[in-house]
Amino acid sequence: MNLTSRRIFIISGDPVTAQLCIEELAAYGGRDRTPIVSSVEEACREIGGSAPAAVFLDESADDIVNGKESLESAVALLTENAPVVVAASPEKQEGVAFLIISGAVDFVARSGQYLPIVAGMLDRRVRMADRAAGTIQFPKDALSGEFGEILRHEVNNPLTGILGNTELLLAQRDKLPPAAIERLETIAELAVRLRETVRYLSNAWDEHHEHAGPA
Repeated sequence: MNLTSRRIFIISGDPVTAQLCIEELAAYGGRDRTPIVSSVEEACREIGGSAPAAVFLDESADDIVNGKESLESAVALLTENAPVVVAASPEKQEGVAFLIISGAVDFVARSGQYLPIVAGMLDRRVRMADRAAGTIQFPKDALSGEFGEILRHEVNNPLTGILGNTELLLAQRDKLPPAAIERLETIAELAVRLRETVRYLSNAWDEHHEHAGPA
């Protein structure tokens, strides 16, 4: 399955960067169904209930540049819907370190010829999603077609609260003892991993139900 069969979202406030990314993705067969938006806010609105296979977030996104959204909070928000490949200045990597460690995010330093690396990472994310969906088997009549949406809503909402509150505490790490910081980072990492699992399961169910049709 190539990239044209699953959606990738590009978020960039720089039209030239966005177009060059599209051209790099073409080498993997992924030119179609690749929406480009200029802000994280617009991406979240466009994604809605249809989770893409992967998201590319460029540091040039409008709401990051103008300070409406920090890179860290934007990345955390986007991982609710899909794995994220981030291109940003190298010093920003530390702020999303626990998301990288959890496996929800790939980070690329925004310097030199970085877009071919971005395209390769997006291709890998799509293939990982395809493999994950292919290994999950559901009984024919086990659940209704709404199960994927219910799973996302009922599990992701509490997880988002856990992750958000953990991030607020970690933002004050200079006031916390090292042991507390380590435990908070573990909580955040586990919450992200669980959210990734929920996303894979719900997407796999949606795909299964779509192909199987109503029971």
